[in-house]
Amino acid sequence: MHLDVVDLRNFYYRTQLGRVAQRAIRDQIVEAWPEAKGQTVAGFGFAVPVLRPYLQQARRVVALMPGQQGVMAWPAGMDNVSVLTGETGWPLPTGMVDKLVVMHGLETSDHPAALLEECARVLGPGGRALFVVPNRSGLWARTDGTPFGVGRPYSSSQLEAQLRKHAFTPERTYSALFAAPSGRRFWLRTAEFWETTGRRVLPWRAGGVLIVEVSKLTHAPTRPGLGAVVRRPLRALDAMPAPAPAGRLSAPGGDPG
Repeated sequence: MHLDVVDLRNFYYRTQLGRVAQRAIRDQIVEAWPEAKGQTVAGFGFAVPVLRPYLQQARRVVALMPGQQGVMAWPAGMDNVSVLTGETGWPLPTGMVDKLVVMHGLETSDHPAALLEECARVLGPGGRALFVVPNRSGLWARTDGTPFGVGRPYSSSQLEAQLRKHAFTPERTYSALFAAPSGRRFWLRTAEFWETTGRRVLPWRAGGVLIVEVSKLTHAPTRPGLGAVVRRPLRALDAMPAPAPAGRLSAPGGDPG
């Protein structure tokens, strides 16, 4: 069950807690991917809160929003780059994307396997993807008042196992949202402290979201002809007599010199 785009927009852009969440996740993503100069960056679900740092440097940025969620124009005050799409059949050529962020997309998908296949299709050779999902053991997944309380939360092992089944190789795991999912002033004012401390001390065990970075697994091309040659070597020399053992060289017309 996908969230409604209006609810997502209101949380991230119109509440203090949403802005705290936006900053925490975006900072972790920028740390993982500090630049995307000349690259194609795409987001699926509701990834726009973390895509803004790439607008100025990337060759293109595309925000894909599923039909069950709805779409909004983004970014404000600039040419729109958001597109309404289905979970599969994205309007992108195969292998076009260099960097892909899936946020509020996988855990709410009705067809996660098909979604991951589409992610693999659009990702080019050497491309990378970040999957942002609610942490099963975190507080945010247990709170209904935030978008991370909707859908299927994951543990790191569950998410990595699912990604491996769809031609992805997990490279690194991050976490974010170590502050409590509360709009109270104390938690809002100390959010940065909890975020910094949590990353250093607790890694991904206590954060509200997991962020798994993956590369696309590309198999080496096979060459059937080479295997056939090895299995059936040429026998062109079989009809020739075997060479005689080499003797001592003799001088013409006389004994060995």
